[in-house]
Amino acid sequence: MKNIKKMKKIIISIITLCSFVAQAQNANKAKTLLDEVYNKMISYDNIYIEFRYNLDNISENINQEIKGNVTLAKDKYVLNYMGATKIYDGNKSYTIIPENEEVVIESTSEEETSITPSKMLTFYRKGYTYKWDIEQNVRGRKIQYVELKPQKASDVKQILLGIDVQTKHIYNLIEIGKNNTKTTITVNTFKTNQPIPANLFKFDKEKYKKEGYYISEL
Repeated sequence: MKNIKKMKKIIISIITLCSFVAQAQNANKAKTLLDEVYNKMISYDNIYIEFRYNLDNISENINQEIKGNVTLAKDKYVLNYMGATKIYDGNKSYTIIPENEEVVIESTSEEETSITPSKMLTFYRKGYTYKWDIEQNVRGRKIQYVELKPQKASDVKQILLGIDVQTKHIYNLIEIGKNNTKTTITVNTFKTNQPIPANLFKFDKEKYKKEGYYISEL
């Protein structure tokens, strides 16, 4: 009887160990893929993306779809989204809102917790645990998903990052909140190393002053 109990404990220990090893391999596999994506992204001089942003919350009867585009060059970007333009020059952000004839200037470290189209290519580098998820065929493209979960307290329950297996480019990002709000950012167009104006990431304050914009600095 003692031998049987001892054998059961050994079997349970082996199963637990195998499960732990499998989970570790799973996480390492996911991290390796994300590292490949990141190294690919930073190898480009600039990236231009046209995207679709969907916000869904069935319980609140919310369904919203917005299109936009963003040009990124290292830590700088220009984001056109919801009728506004946001310029980040690596130090400050400038949000230009033509409808209100207003410009909001903010000194920021870009440490916001929300994931925006301008940050979706690199946000996963820290603060998350990784898990290998499903692979889907999307119009002939193999999209491998990696599940990410915040390591710290967050309103986000989980994130699924869809990666094109062949190009190592991000196809989409699905964020599910603890309130069951689902946010999806899908890349429709992805171009790299495009010719861009030298002053693209510079904000011309005098221009907007002359045009009568109200400029507030936070």
